[in-house]
Amino acid sequence: MTLRLFGYIALLGSIVLTTACQTTTSSNSTLGEKNPEKAVQLRTQLAAEYIRNGQLDKAKNELDNALTTNSRSVEANAMMGVLLQQEGSPANMKKAEDYFRRALSIESGNAQVRNNYGTYLFQLQRYQEAAEQFKIAGSTLGYQQRYRSLENLGQVYLRLNDKVNAEKSFRQAIQVNRNAVNAKLELAELLYGQQRFTLAGQMYEDYVRSTDQRNQSAQALWLGVRLARVRHDDMGMQVLANQLRAQYPESVEYKTYLQLKNGSEAVWK
Repeated sequence: MTLRLFGYIALLGSIVLTTACQTTTSSNSTLGEKNPEKAVQLRTQLAAEYIRNGQLDKAKNELDNALTTNSRSVEANAMMGVLLQQEGSPANMKKAEDYFRRALSIESGNAQVRNNYGTYLFQLQRYQEAAEQFKIAGSTLGYQQRYRSLENLGQVYLRLNDKVNAEKSFRQAIQVNRNAVNAKLELAELLYGQQRFTLAGQMYEDYVRSTDQRNQSAQALWLGVRLARVRHDDMGMQVLANQLRAQYPESVEYKTYLQLKNGSEAVWK
């Protein structure tokens, strides 16, 4: 199963301004004197850009300055959690939780922080706790990325082997956003596993229309191969298998295809 948890640095609505990295430290200081809250916002945005580019030390400096200015900034605390999680060492992973919790203690209704804290918990395999965070974020009306939290919730249920609730979550994600492509793919996979091949094929085709035939993941191509086999569509199956080989020759999916291509129908299912 491929994880598609919403990106670590998606904590701000419009997260990175293209002009942000052109701002100098001195201008930040001047801004901080005139408008401290604006300075905190700008430093947090700069930190997000630095994290995106892998410049973690620079991000840490910006966030330290932001939190010195305002230790109760929800965005700066949450972004510090993201930064420490991104760095990934045991010590920083432990510290990251403190920042996520601090952000939520300041603003418990912040759905984006809930989603990113859920991502953190998922990474630590604390699935029940992650589910609670994604449930809250996924039920927060007005949260623009609500469908992604529902997709994430579905992934948690898959890890818990709760396919009924996983299917429910993926369907909810699609209801919220018809372009929830990850939910479409995972739902098609679940339907295939239930041998509801017609519905699985329809959902897979919907996924392909949403993503473009050439941009399919290894998981999607492998599902397409299996669905083509069920339909006895030898040509379609071969086209997708060739695409899988060309784009993902080292993937688990292609290696599985090589192992099964001469197997019986029962083995494939």
